[in-house]
Amino acid sequence: MAEETLFSGESKNIEYKVAVPEKNEKYMKTVVAFANGRGGKIVFGIDDKTLDIVGMDVDNIYKTMDAITNAISDACEPTIRPDVALQTVKDKTVIVVEIFPGAQRPYYIKSQGMADGTYVRVSGTTRHVEGYMLKELILEGQNRYFDSEICQNMTVSDDEIEELCKSMKEIAMKNTWQDSEKAQIKDVTRNTLISWGVLKEAEGRVYPTNAYALLSGRMPQQPVIQCGVFKGTSRAHFVDRREFEGAIQEQMEAAYQYVLEKINMGMTITGMYRQDVYELPTDSIRELIANAVAHRSYLEPGNIQVVLFDDRLEVTSPGMLLNNVTISKMMEGYSKPRNPAIARAFAYMKIIEKWGTGIPRLFEACKEYGLPKPELVDFDGDFRVNMYRKVEKEVGDNGTTTQATQGTTQATQGTTQVELSEDDKAVLTALAEDPEITQKEIAAKLDWKIDRVKYYLNKLKRKGIIKRVGTSQNGHWEVLMIQ
Repeated sequence: MAEETLFSGESKNIEYKVAVPEKNEKYMKTVVAFANGRGGKIVFGIDDKTLDIVGMDVDNIYKTMDAITNAISDACEPTIRPDVALQTVKDKTVIVVEIFPGAQRPYYIKSQGMADGTYVRVSGTTRHVEGYMLKELILEGQNRYFDSEICQNMTVSDDEIEELCKSMKEIAMKNTWQDSEKAQIKDVTRNTLISWGVLKEAEGRVYPTNAYALLSGRMPQQPVIQCGVFKGTSRAHFVDRREFEGAIQEQMEAAYQYVLEKINMGMTITGMYRQDVYELPTDSIRELIANAVAHRSYLEPGNIQVVLFDDRLEVTSPGMLLNNVTISKMMEGYSKPRNPAIARAFAYMKIIEKWGTGIPRLFEACKEYGLPKPELVDFDGDFRVNMYRKVEKEVGDNGTTTQATQGTTQATQGTTQVELSEDDKAVLTALAEDPEITQKEIAAKLDWKIDRVKYYLNKLKRKGIIKRVGTSQNGHWEVLMIQ
């Protein structure tokens, strides 16, 4: 273990003990937590508060190592076999106990039993596992998935199966743009759903799985997507909030449209043509929400949250990252679906394009838009992605400086990109309705002061959006583009 790692502080995969506790249970919780997660190291001989190296008693150090190995083997179920080694740093010897990720989860302390003795690692601390997380560990240890399990106390008819199949194909057709690709979309059948894990065949009967319940909107306590807009950069002041119910694919689309309604819209002018341009890459917004729906933990009772702040779009998905999935791996395109049945259904409906490519594409799209790098956060049982908006200082007509979210500013050859505020649009509408309107008439129409009208007219002229034809007395306004 590198010396700089020893001094990096406790984290998800490192814990310090100044000595081996008399009661093994004091560190056995961390042992099973590492085995239930991504593994980790316990270093004996380092003060966890000061990071001072106190070292171990070298005269009895091999006896101590054997005692640690035997204690872990005896105390844990299933059996955990650690790698116990010595390391000398600054003339002091410490014991490094490495626990590897286990394949037979959940691991627990025998004396406490599975329900009380299972622990996990969250944000650098060892915590008793919550009920939903224990169920997920059990399924993972058996190589099973919650979305492919039969939904209890639920039946399904042939008509209901046919209805879902028809609905899924309609969504797939809607999300496909080229006629040649539409022609290749096949019908979804009962056998298709069985092969995906959306239905399950047992004892000659067909049963709905949790994936079917979620895709049809019939899940007991069906989760929702919570959307909101906050003023500023914290959750102190709500501006707007919505909850979207129903089938998860419908929730995803509704949440996506909600974000589009709330973010700023600019425009791109190429020659004589105008194209609307959102301030954030829309494909990435859609994929972020879709990934949250497809990869969240449906055992956790929380809801997906899609929140817009002045400086960022925040998408939070319930459930920590799966074991063997790290943020660095995700940035390289690694993907391990938590809900493979839902992921297959989403892929068919063209909601998810390709597994594992969403995060790399997100970073590339933000770079092309000239936006700050997105932020991926694995914290306290949830996973969050922050897509940052471009914020610039803008001087208002009263001389005050405010924070305004800037739309896309990247330009390509022959293209000018323009963002319009609501006040810009109000002036443009007045000019479009009456090109010969005067400044005083605009002020009366909008209930503004004349100085405010002059400010926006000059601003629009500088941006090349309008021009004055003729004199101030006998001329008229020409609007070059209308938002």
